[in-house]
Amino acid sequence: MPENSFTLPSFAKINLLLRVFGKRTDGFHEICTIFQTVSLCDYLTFSAGNKIILTCDDVKIPTDEKNLIVKAAKILREKFNINKGVKMHLEKRIPAPGGLGGGSSNAATALLGLTKLWNVEINRKDLCEIGADLGADVPFFFFGGTALGNGRGTEIFPLSDFSAEYLLIVTPNVAVSTKDAFARLNAPDLTNKSSKSILKICRDEANSLLSKQSKLKNDFEKMIFELEPEIGRVKKNLLDYGATCALMSGSGASVFGIFDSYVQMQNALGALQNEQNWCVFPSKTISRAAYEKSLGFDKILLG
Repeated sequence: MPENSFTLPSFAKINLLLRVFGKRTDGFHEICTIFQTVSLCDYLTFSAGNKIILTCDDVKIPTDEKNLIVKAAKILREKFNINKGVKMHLEKRIPAPGGLGGGSSNAATALLGLTKLWNVEINRKDLCEIGADLGADVPFFFFGGTALGNGRGTEIFPLSDFSAEYLLIVTPNVAVSTKDAFARLNAPDLTNKSSKSILKICRDEANSLLSKQSKLKNDFEKMIFELEPEIGRVKKNLLDYGATCALMSGSGASVFGIFDSYVQMQNALGALQNEQNWCVFPSKTISRAAYEKSLGFDKILLG
């Protein structure tokens, strides 16, 4: 590792709740989601350089401007008139695509790392504005833990930590396009009035779910399971092998299951690893405090 380099984790997320209320006047969909960071993560290493250079240990991952890491670096450099470069190396562990926010997390981690490397003075609000231009999930990764996402998913409201020590995340070898998933939902058009009332509905659903009064829910599941039955089979297997609940994350293809004990999780892990073309990841939730500590928020952000 080069001198003066440093490495940051880039954590995945799952969606404990994902509701799609309709299409907004700006063409985007109004959603309500509960984001949750989990321990499955990539690693991004930073060192000084003359140009913006990205390498990756996974040859399937683009390292040019198609990658949000490179886009994030160029936006930050231009916004703050920085005349420096960076060498970044991505160790990829989060499946891509997979509904786990890997690309969005990478972009957020890149921005956090570069503010440190380039000595940029910036606050969370400004980072969220940059992140929202990169992708709808990016702003969440400047908070971590458990958080409500509203609007396009870019309006973030931190919630009390949800805790699950024994998680399995299963990603079958199926590619699902988020854009196509939204198109297939045929969500109704929303008026400005209906959009304004959705935040209260969203908060009520989130509070109900987190207080164990309702089940995990993802509005994409029925349609995606019809389109890709293998994803539905993943959920069925997780439940059959002892998960107390299971849910597809995002628009798929990953599905997570929550178990009551380490033994139950390990038994399910052993069985599911026998499935061909399924990647299985033992994991657990990451609290907001642990997330911020891992990424060094206290040394990077102004507020």
